[in-house]
Amino acid sequence: MYNKVILAGNLTRDIEIRYTQSGSAIGSTAIATSRKFKSATGEQKEEVLFIDLTFFGRTAEIANQYLRKGSKVLVDGRLKLDQWTAQDGSKRSKHTVTVENLQMLGSRDDAAQAGGGYGAPAGDYNAPSAPTESYSQPAAPTAVQSAPEPTPNIPEIDISEDEIPF
Repeated sequence: MYNKVILAGNLTRDIEIRYTQSGSAIGSTAIATSRKFKSATGEQKEEVLFIDLTFFGRTAEIANQYLRKGSKVLVDGRLKLDQWTAQDGSKRSKHTVTVENLQMLGSRDDAAQAGGGYGAPAGDYNAPSAPTESYSQPAAPTAVQSAPEPTPNIPEIDISEDEIPF
């Protein structure tokens, strides 16, 4: 079976990071994506979705260091169903995306305005497929790019300027 999700949008809140007993980082946030369309009456409408994201390992630490609320990102990963019992005894569930690859979009100025200091280096950050005790770390990017190029891991998406959220 195939479980792959690709999302481009803006983070809705700063990364919340925590660590397992073994020292692996886990980061949580959410992304807002939107799509514009014409209704049956010809009226221009916009649909906005908010999706929770989970990062693991070095990707979580990089996301926490460089990304802030409003940062533009492209992520791909796996869709996961979280289920729990609420305090009132009702069963609850929600879908989240476990991020496998992170690509920071936008410029240094965008990152600085979002509270990211001098800004984040643009590039891909690959997460391990599951939280593990040991994993290889991606090489640190050496140059800041203004517009990231497509990578072999992420298929190129044909999006017009009107379809980009926010």
